[in-house]
Amino acid sequence: MIYYVNNMPQEAAEVRTVAEVMTDLQLAGKRGLAVAVNDTVVAQPEWASYALQSNDRVTIIRATQGG
Repeated sequence: MIYYVNNMPQEAAEVRTVAEVMTDLQLAGKRGLAVAVNDTVVAQPEWASYALQSNDRVTIIRATQGG
């Protein structure tokens, strides 16, 4: 299946959850992250059970501090 993370195509042989994608990207456990799938925010407690579908668009946003 093909899905997109921040508009970059990703390929997986099997269905991936948001949590698995975050682990693949070495973002698991990082603070200040927000995830949306097809423009709908997915709450962090749902990441482990939220299965991606082919052609889903995942947007990952990291909060930063500064001025």
